[in-house]
Amino acid sequence: MNARTRIGLLASLAMAGASPVLAQTSDAAATPAKPEAPAPAPASPGGAASYSPELVAKGDTLFHGSGNCYACHGSNAEGLVGPNLTDAEWIHSKGSYDEIVAQINHGVPKEESKSGIVMPPKGGATLSDDDVKAIAAYVYSLSHK
Repeated sequence: MNARTRIGLLASLAMAGASPVLAQTSDAAATPAKPEAPAPAPASPGGAASYSPELVAKGDTLFHGSGNCYACHGSNAEGLVGPNLTDAEWIHSKGSYDEIVAQINHGVPKEESKSGIVMPPKGGATLSDDDVKAIAAYVYSLSHK
């Protein structure tokens, strides 16, 4: 499922008041008739998280741009030096939205790395708190289809 279809699907689900679920749809069917409301993400151990399709799109742009996440996680986020972010296997957490935000902010120091790969806080990029939340929303959307 491409990013545009995934964003359209999230927007459609938000309008229907549903949480994200696995579904097949076309771009035409995913086009909302009115502005999107924020789509709630499933509750996570650190508290309820919510994000909009626009936040996911911003995170996609940052992931593949100034955030430089793609340099280690690959352009499809399927892993290079860093781990795959598109599957259900998480190395340093359970993969909740809040945990992904925390992981990006904290990074993975050598002494905590289970794979031997170090990630500096915020991936070494200059990211605002809002940028981190956007990237986390994008990563969460990839692994929680």
